[in-house]
Parts: sequence; structure tokens; C-alpha cells
Amino acid sequence: MTDINTFRVQSIYRYPVKGLMPELLASTVLEIGKTLPADRRYAIENGPSGFDPAAPSYLPKQRFLMLMKNERLARLEMQYDDATGMLVIRVDGREAARGDLSTTPGRRTIEDFFAGFCADELRGPPRVLHADGHSFSDVAAKVVSIINLATVAAIETAVGVPVHPLRFRGNLYVEGWPAWHEFDLVGREIAVGPFARLKIVKRIVRCAATNVDPDTGFRDLDIPATLLRRLGHADCGVYAEVLDGGALHPGATLVPERS
Repeated sequence: MTDINTFRVQSIYRYPVKGLMPELLASTVLEIGKTLPADRRYAIENGPSGFDPAAPSYLPKQRFLMLMKNERLARLEMQYDDATGMLVIRVDGREAARGDLSTTPGRRTIEDFFAGFCADELRGPPRVLHADGHSFSDVAAKVVSIINLATVAAIETAVGVPVHPLRFRGNLYVEGWPAWHEFDLVGREIAVGPFARLKIVKRIVRCAATNVDPDTGFRDLDIPATLLRRLGHADCGVYAEVLDGGALHPGATLVPERS
């Protein structure tokens, strides 16, 4: 019999700015019906998007700077501070921009950086977007994304080269599940740690962003096409809704409720 204690969260990540690098978290707090705190809190508008901060709503990722089209974003190092709203961007280890995203001057500093860094890929002046309580996720629902590390290993076998798990830009990376087991959990609830409870609601269809190496910024693989050719789908990972909140740390166990 498999020991359920081997099913656990290996690491936790959030993406304060859509399209930029993630932050590895030592812990987080899940809240009912929400994303991870500050996940995709900001986005960089690429030309007029129609986003209204007074009435925020889901918009497709093509209206923002994002890895699917703008792979150079992977070259940027980023540090974001919740308490101050300060975003620091580094290029090749050197600070390139620093701005408080809670202020107009701070946002303008970041916008000016992207106006230069992505000049040939812009459809209009870049603009930092934000609205209280809104997440610039790839889906309209407020969800947490889960990546099974065994599935990533299976994808490595399919493509024939190492595949960095961060290509899939997940929130929770889990270990102990067999490859592709997360798909069997769609529609089911799982306990995560002592307090939190999630419902797996949807498989994640992968896009060309997964073709970009998160370390180099080079587009060097063709993961969705390889998955389609080998497996008949381009999915990796699942989305989950938070039903019960609570503190969450790496090492927390995952226990599916009986179906």
C-alpha cells in the first residue's frame, strides 16, 4: 500500500508580475476562493488592452507582455516586496529599474524600462496594470495551479532532454503522485496540509510559453506539439479552487478525499 505521506508539496511559487520570473516562497496562506497572495497581481499592458481597474475582468494574455510571445522576459531577475510595493528588476545581475508599484512615479519608472527593453515588441506604450483583488491569471476563475513533478519527468522522456519544472509556471509543485495522476483528480477534493482543502477543477492546456527556457530566455523546445504528437493532448498540471484556507508550507501532505 502506498503511504499517503509521500504525497506532498515540494515547493511553492507565486508570480507577482504576469510574465516575469517567479518567487520561491517559504510559506503562504491560502484563502477561500482566491489565488495565492499577490499571484499575478500586476501585468504589463502591451498596447491598449481595454482593462478597467474600476471594473476589473479577465482579459486574454495576448494583451500583456508574456512569455508566449516575449521570451526575453525570462532574462529578467525580479524582486517584489509586499509591504512596500517595491519592484526591482535586474538584467544580467545588474539593477536596471526600481519602482514602487503603488505609486504613479514608481509605475512610470517600470513602464519606462519596458518601453526600452521590449521596444520592438510593443503595440503601444507599456503600462503597469493593477486592481484591488484582481489576478491577471490565464483563466477567469481565481485558482491555484498544481504541477506534478513526476509528470514533468515523463515529459522529459517524451522530448528527450531535461525540462525545467518552472517552464510550467505553477504555484504548487508536488511529488509522490505517479505521472499524470493529477488528471484523475479533476472534480475531486484534496486536503493540503492540516487546514486547507482544494477542489481540482480543470486540466491546464499548455502554450508556447513552455518552450522558453526559464534560465536562458531562449525558445529551445516545442513541448505542446510534442505532447500532442505523443499523447494526443497538450496538457500539464491542473487548476484548483480553494475551498478551505490555511497556512501552507513545503512538505505539506496532499490527501484526496475518497470518490
